Parts: sequence; C-alpha cells; structure tokens
Amino acid sequence: MLRRKARRGGAETAKAPGDPLDAVQERRVRAVLALGGVPQADLPDGVQQVRLRLLERAATGRDAPRDVSAWAAVVASNLAMDWHRAKRRQERLGERLAALRQTEHPSGEETSVLSLAVAQGLDELPAAQRQVVVLRFYADLPVRGIAEQLGVPEGTVKSRLHTAVRALRTRLHEDEVV
Repeated sequence: MLRRKARRGGAETAKAPGDPLDAVQERRVRAVLALGGVPQADLPDGVQQVRLRLLERAATGRDAPRDVSAWAAVVASNLAMDWHRAKRRQERLGERLAALRQTEHPSGEETSVLSLAVAQGLDELPAAQRQVVVLRFYADLPVRGIAEQLGVPEGTVKSRLHTAVRALRTRLHEDEVV
C-alpha cells in the first residue's frame, strides 16, 4: 500500500516499509496493465495484486525472483489477461441471462406464486439447511466461503445444500408450482 507523507510544500508519495516494488517497477507494472487493456480505474488494484503475489512468494519461503522488474511485468501481463477473461465471462453471462428473460417471461402472478412457494419451503427446512441455502443462493457465497463463515467442513456444506435443494424441489413439485 502506498502512503502519503505530508510535507510543507505539498504531498509526496513515499515507499511503504517492506514494499517489494520500487517506483520504477510500479510504473512498469502500471504500463503493462494499461497496454494490456486494463482500465485506468483498475490499475491501482492491479499493482496491489503484483505486490501481493511478490509478498506471498517471500512469505512461503521461495527466493525472490532474480529480476523483480521482469517478474512483475510478467505477472502484470497475466493479470491483464485474467481481467479480460473475467470481463468476457461477465458479458457472456449477461447475454445468457438476457436470453433467458426473453424466452421465459413469466407473468407477475407466476413469479409471486413461485416466490411464495420457495419462501414457504425455506421456512420448513431445518435451520442449518436454510442457512446454507440462503448463504449460497441469496448471498451468492461459494461453498468454501460458507464453510469458513459457519466454521464447518466444505463437505458438510455440500451435504446440507444437496439435502435442502432436494427437499425444496420435492415441495415445489408436490405443490405443482414447477
């Protein structure tokens, strides 16, 4: 993280203690990211990711790269590619969701009946199952995140999700909602 030191004449960017990137390397990383098509607003995050990877490398006991500048440029290039892949993935997801909305168009009445049936089904689930369903599908947490939040193994979360979804599906079919 960069810190600013206040001086009488103005503010000057100072290198944080233990910062693995010097000013020249940081400019190079920013340039690689920018040339890779990463928007200006995301450049500070990209620089922080490079710093983090360099610090993680040192924390795991691996030797520092022989040429930190070259290593940082390669990591920045990979981050730029990852940024583009994530952007494309989001665009494709948006297109698929838009296509689903166009083809399904449930009426407002059908949507409220389904919502009500799901809410009632959730109320009937045991608390532990209801909790993982809400965290997974409403809070959009991954299984690992749910396990960490609840302090249980990932397998337990998966089992609870499976059982809860099966029970909800059965209830919705019994009530002839879906």
